[in-house]
Amino acid sequence: MVVSKAQITAIGSYVPKNKLTNMDLESMVETNDEWIVQRTGIKERRIANKDEYTSDIAYQAVLNLKERYKKSIEDVDMIIVCTLTPDFKTPSVASLVQAKLGILHAGAIDLNAACAGFAYGLHMANALISSGLHKKVLVIGAETLSKVTDYTDRNTCILFGDGGGAALVEFDENHSSFISSHLISEGEKAKSLYCSNLSDQIFKDKIVDSKKIVQNGREVYKWAVSTVPKGMKHVVEKGATSLEQVDWFIPHSANLRMIDSICEKSGFPLEQTLYSLVDYGNTSSATIPLSLDKGIKEGKIKSGDRILLYGFGGGLTQAGLLLEWTL
Repeated sequence: MVVSKAQITAIGSYVPKNKLTNMDLESMVETNDEWIVQRTGIKERRIANKDEYTSDIAYQAVLNLKERYKKSIEDVDMIIVCTLTPDFKTPSVASLVQAKLGILHAGAIDLNAACAGFAYGLHMANALISSGLHKKVLVIGAETLSKVTDYTDRNTCILFGDGGGAALVEFDENHSSFISSHLISEGEKAKSLYCSNLSDQIFKDKIVDSKKIVQNGREVYKWAVSTVPKGMKHVVEKGATSLEQVDWFIPHSANLRMIDSICEKSGFPLEQTLYSLVDYGNTSSATIPLSLDKGIKEGKIKSGDRILLYGFGGGLTQAGLLLEWTL
């Protein structure tokens, strides 16, 4: 068994200035504020400018991290950007961020696990550092989902927004943030949530070749509510603990009704659950870092707290991490 030697030492976040409220959406599609809030819990979302892309959001999140924690990042040796909305197919967002930050000696890769992306990224950073291959890793979850959202589809356009969060993970011989993890993929269910690209064959008659997000909300909801509580249990059991000993639960902020159902089925208190969807909507790989940073800014998360992160979504993938917060 690999003993973790990785510690999260800083966090930052950024959201675009432009807001898209439920009232704004009323003039775009047949919907209303009451209907959206009742079904999703979302009140508004942030939307990137026309010339603002995922690399810009990721860069600003790292600058926020640097400013708040006074951290040097010149010696970062790996950058992992978790996103499903890269600026380009190549170069990677991570490479663009590396250039913007002026980091000279770092690997740079993009990771696409959609809404589970940030948890996957932290998991990879822990592995790279604990194995001894790397010492200092930037993990960023950033999205510009507005650029792949169909604003004529009232079932999906009410959900998605833009934003990003970044975490710095460093080698520490004596203190680790990482306790346990649980990762799964169920690719056979992928047709329930996708955004088409080169292929229009994999789902045959199910595919809508629009380059926009397509989601079967009912199927994704059923999948998440039935499987995430089991995954939560696996994570804490692997960490030789229980949900009763977890201080905060931070799930992917997809939908407040979904989160409420997951908490009910798992027996975890909703009042100890942190989410970012009310003000930012579903930002895919950015929801967890935005929620985590929100909890820190509000003074809820404190050093020594046990935090259960749980991402789930496109793939369909899941990634759960049990952390001990050390900041």
